[in-house]
Amino acid sequence: MAALLFKRRRGNPNWGRPTPPARAIATEFELQVRCLRLTPETYASSHELRIWCQQNRNRVYVPEWLLKKWEITVDELFTGAA
Repeated sequence: MAALLFKRRRGNPNWGRPTPPARAIATEFELQVRCLRLTPETYASSHELRIWCQQNRNRVYVPEWLLKKWEITVDELFTGAA
């Protein structure tokens, strides 16, 4: 008897609605900055961040202004293959 009281809805209830925007994922650089507990004002003065950026400059995103400030060059043809 309870089955008769509820009308079964069919189809997608979100049909025709816009897809919500995807959540932004933090970059490796942002994760490292968060791990070191730095603010944008303290990026350039952090020795640990500078070492990390030198080691990962060809592998992950590092802000260009920071690379210029530290005079770190990026190999444009780096493929990561050994």
